Amino acid sequence: ASTSQNAFYSPSLLLLSLFLLVSLFSGPLPVSSARCHKDDKKALLAVKSGLGNPYDLIAWTSDYPCCDWAGVSCDSATGRVTSLDISGTNSSATIPTSVADLPFLQSLTFHKNANLTGPIPSAIATLTRLTFLRLDWNGLSGPVPAFLARLTALDYLNLAFNQFSGSIPPSLGSLPLEFLRLDRNRLTGPIPSSLSRSSLTYLYLSHNGLTGSIPQSFANAQFEVLDLSRNQLAGDASLLFGTSKPLQVLDLSRNQFEFDFSAVEFPENMTALDLNHNQVYGSIPPEITQREWQLLNVSYNRLCGQIPTGGNLGRFDEYSFFHNKCLCGPPLAPCK
Repeated sequence: ASTSQNAFYSPSLLLLSLFLLVSLFSGPLPVSSARCHKDDKKALLAVKSGLGNPYDLIAWTSDYPCCDWAGVSCDSATGRVTSLDISGTNSSATIPTSVADLPFLQSLTFHKNANLTGPIPSAIATLTRLTFLRLDWNGLSGPVPAFLARLTALDYLNLAFNQFSGSIPPSLGSLPLEFLRLDRNRLTGPIPSSLSRSSLTYLYLSHNGLTGSIPQSFANAQFEVLDLSRNQLAGDASLLFGTSKPLQVLDLSRNQFEFDFSAVEFPENMTALDLNHNQVYGSIPPEITQREWQLLNVSYNRLCGQIPTGGNLGRFDEYSFFHNKCLCGPPLAPCK
């Protein structure tokens, strides 16, 4: 009996019991194992201050490791901040230059901060590890800066839904971009031919004031999604078509493009084509029935002839075809 009592009251078991009691009353242990680098914490607090200490960042305090703060991600081994996402604040400020004091950033997002104004600070160009830069749905203005070309690892750039003006810098074509959104701004001038030299797969330039024609170099581009709608572009857009192209979605609507539609060959994987409000002429090629269309609109052009039947064209009503020179057949009036 004495042996079992000694085992029960052994020092190791007493220490284990004490640890369990402390754990029970002190709450769960911190989840994050990443350290918080003091320089990164200082920079993040400066970012918070530069934004006017918005309520959305109220939890950014020294009471918690900065790697546990909302919108902040760190490298688990080094504790250095690698991602910063500031979205949906009511901050009335500019992008703080102190973001440049986070040298290990790979991803930077300022999204849906309606009162975030001013230009993109040149300090961002020092963040050469960035692969992802998203500055959309804000109130940013000024030019799309050429210094973004210094971010030589960047493969994603989204500046949509702002008030950027001026021309598109050709230097963006030197980046390894796969995704570029500059839509819903106030950009003017031509589309740089250099954009075709990048590895762009997704390109959105819609809702601007771009002029000129589509660069001839786009004939060799490998776009999967291309949106040039609602600009003032003109000329021949047929160079974008071709059976071997990887293009799936093409929106050229509300421009001044003029080409013979009967001569185009549709990319094999194309499922969406919007040509409405242009000056496209000719007839609709019978091959159009060989694609599984999710979206098709050729209205408000100068097309003639009978609308082909077959495939899934029957899913589209008159609004996809009306206001042409002399198109006829279902879903429009019968051909005479």
